[in-house]
Amino acid sequence: MRGQDGEQRLGAGDIGAELGERATLVQFSSAFCQPCRATRRVLAEVAAMVEGVAHVEIDAEARLALVRALRVDATPTVLVLDRAGRVVRRAAGQPRKADVIAALGAAV
Repeated sequence: MRGQDGEQRLGAGDIGAELGERATLVQFSSAFCQPCRATRRVLAEVAAMVEGVAHVEIDAEARLALVRALRVDATPTVLVLDRAGRVVRRAAGQPRKADVIAALGAAV
């Protein structure tokens, strides 16, 4: 989970899905989290709008080891990964679409 440069990196094995060609939006959710549903819609819309961007949703309760390793304290938490899986942005809470698009700028 740490690259040779010491930065946090995630691969397909970590998140259970292939990384996007240009960037990946990783969402940590929980079953009874109302803001998680809205976040899912926003991230799916952005991934559909921006070519090469994937959206992966992870059930935080089912992946506690990963949650602890990444220090995810609340749901929803969104990580923006670049094409190499490097975590370039992180935010907790329900994001606005404009903020997600802006955060992708750091990844692509």
